[in-house]
Amino acid sequence: MQAILTQETTLIALLYLSLSVLYLLVIPAGVYYYLNLRWYVASSFERAFLYFLVTFFFPGMILLSPFLNFRPKRRVLKA
Repeated sequence: MQAILTQETTLIALLYLSLSVLYLLVIPAGVYYYLNLRWYVASSFERAFLYFLVTFFFPGMILLSPFLNFRPKRRVLKA
């Protein structure tokens, strides 16, 4: 009985750890990448969806923000 309880506890702890890493690191990194690709060409519906993703994954975005700094692209002015 004790070994079964320990296995279940370990499995549940690993499940919580993997879900927290997914929520706090993996998905926000993907959202940052997608924002960087589509920021200047997104439609209004896509932009609203991106705002939803940023709001939903806000804790992970705050964790990653000191390490990622996307500066605006340089404008090309035609003379």
